[in-house]
Amino acid sequence: MSLLEVRSLVVEFPHRHGTLRALDGVSFDIAPGEILGVVGESGSGKSITGAAIIGLLDPPGRIASGQILLEGERIDNLKFEQMRHIRGKRIGAIFQDPLTSLNPLHTVGGQLIETIRTHLPLSEKQARERAVSLLADTGIPAPEQRIDHYPHQFSGGMRQRVVIALALAAEPKLIVADEPTTALDVSIQAQIITLLKTVCRQHGAAVMLITHDMGVIAESCDRVAVLYAGRMAEIGPVHEVINHPAHPYTAGLMAAIPDITEDREELNQIDGSMPRLNAIPAGCAYNPRCPQAYERCQRERPELMQAGATRAACWLHEGSKS
Repeated sequence: MSLLEVRSLVVEFPHRHGTLRALDGVSFDIAPGEILGVVGESGSGKSITGAAIIGLLDPPGRIASGQILLEGERIDNLKFEQMRHIRGKRIGAIFQDPLTSLNPLHTVGGQLIETIRTHLPLSEKQARERAVSLLADTGIPAPEQRIDHYPHQFSGGMRQRVVIALALAAEPKLIVADEPTTALDVSIQAQIITLLKTVCRQHGAAVMLITHDMGVIAESCDRVAVLYAGRMAEIGPVHEVINHPAHPYTAGLMAAIPDITEDREELNQIDGSMPRLNAIPAGCAYNPRCPQAYERCQRERPELMQAGATRAACWLHEGSKS
């Protein structure tokens, strides 16, 4: 049974000139203990997907249709107060900038202990012991002393470790990590990704890892979902999507990554840009930029279909067998 199921999710933003559709029929699932990477250009809908799952869509954004199920229970239609109890207890969140997740006026220990006691039946002493243990698990040196320090007394990498500890505080089943390494140095990025993999597997949590960095995806994920203009372009095992991309957009993303074994002066690029939400073309949203597009791509929208070891929303694979 899947831990998380997202079914035909549609997210809209009403405004005075009409309605913008930021997600248009996105479906995927995550198994217990699995790390699913979600990748795409800026504006593809990655962060909107994460926000919808954890119930933090900014108004006037709303889930217009579709379903989100956590352990078989529908959570997309819950009231804010009901969702607040699920967020933290069953779903943890890690955001790009750790300073947005930490209150500068309180010690990191105070914030951890408050989160733990909100969701778990532990005494103050037990919660403090758990907080120290979490800081140790996430690689904070001298956690018995550091627990009483304030966020500004930590480096960026250490703050992100604290945020990971905070996300794991109530033993959630799912972690939604939105660009958790973007603001960090490259050397620290690798440490944080390794930490996220190790700690989540020790705690048995599944992870939805949102990023634009294919290197992070390749290093950390079991499967990867590629989004384009609010739609799912391709989803499958990470090594298959990277080495044998089935969607022309995914192939373009892979070709744009520098290869240290090749001597090239120029990088490959995808011509054009992603369409604005109020100007998404008919048919396949990628067709104006696609070198393999043909007449059908301009009038009929493809759904995900089997494309070898992955599934791709591309008419080139109609009738393909797995």
